[in-house]
Amino acid sequence: MISVLRSLLALAAFVLAAPALAQDEAMILIAHPAFRDLEYRQTVLIAAPAPNGGHVGVILNRPTRRSLGSLFPEHEPSKKVADPVYYGGPFSRGALVALVHADASPGAGSVLLMKDLYLAFRANTIDHVIETTPNEARYFVGYVGWRPGELKSEIDRGLWSVQNADLDMVFRKDTEGLWEELLQSSKRIRADGASAPAAFYAVVAR
Repeated sequence: MISVLRSLLALAAFVLAAPALAQDEAMILIAHPAFRDLEYRQTVLIAAPAPNGGHVGVILNRPTRRSLGSLFPEHEPSKKVADPVYYGGPFSRGALVALVHADASPGAGSVLLMKDLYLAFRANTIDHVIETTPNEARYFVGYVGWRPGELKSEIDRGLWSVQNADLDMVFRKDTEGLWEELLQSSKRIRADGASAPAAFYAVVAR
């Protein structure tokens, strides 16, 4: 039942068809205070290179009021997931994707964001995660995608501040106030004259 529901909504071909990437270039994006687009206002995202040469990610600080069990009441394993479902972004917003904490790819249709962290798109892979390690993942409706060069252009225009990603931040339980906290942190970094990591510039230039 859960696989059929998710499979009704097609995801972008660049993620579905590709194997996991072997790179450690994930970044945290903090929306500029002047970013008024309601989809991204006061958001914090994790993003990483996608197989098509662009980038892919999810919004980290938009929990919904729904549990996975309430979305799929006939799927018993979904009821074991403790965290709420999050809104991941405007791409395929009716489909479920998952950030999976694992030391190996959870299955086909997964993108490696950083060490021990994958973004899974395929329904059968997500089903397997829910059925085997339900609380070693966070579940999202929708995701965010950028065409090649698009994210670099947005960063150059000042829409996003950039920080290194870490698992504690990605799976933080309480995301209220996360945007404000990271915004202040990014301001301190700029004030100290620190630059973004060289790896970041290599990634966004692709």
